[in-house]
Amino acid sequence: MQTVYVKKLNEDAKIPEYMSENAVGADVTSIENVIIPVGKVKLVKTGLAPEIPNNLEIQVRSRSGLAAKNGVFVLNSPGTIDPDYTGEIGVILANFGEKDFEVKKGDRIAQLVISEKPLAQFKEKIGDLKETERGSGGFGHTGVK
Repeated sequence: MQTVYVKKLNEDAKIPEYMSENAVGADVTSIENVIIPVGKVKLVKTGLAPEIPNNLEIQVRSRSGLAAKNGVFVLNSPGTIDPDYTGEIGVILANFGEKDFEVKKGDRIAQLVISEKPLAQFKEKIGDLKETERGSGGFGHTGVK
C-alpha cells in the first residue's frame, strides 16, 4: 500500500476516508454550502491538495447514492488528478435530478480511487491500420438490443 499525502487548505477539510473494509473509493467531502439548481453544474471545493506518488493517479468518481437518489453525479467521471497536480481538489457536480440539490459543508460528494498511472507511447501510423471486425463502427454500431 502506498501513501498519498493530502494537505488541508481549510480547517473544515476532511481527509478522504474508506467507508467499508473492502471499499475501493475513499469518500471526499465538501467544505462549502452550495445549491446546484436542476440542470446546472457547480465546482465544489474539498479544501484538500494532494501529493501523489509519480506512479499513481487519482480518479474522481460519482457516489452511487447521490446519483441514484438525487440525480447528482461527477460530470467528468472519472476525473483524473495527475501526480504533478498539487492544487485544491475540486469536484464538478451536475444535477440532473428533479429539484435543486443542496450540498452542505461536510457532505460526502465524490469518491477518490487510486490507480496506477497508465502510460503508452503514441506513434504516427504510416499506411493502413490493421483490419478488425468492428473497423470504424462507432457508438451503437452493433444495434440497440
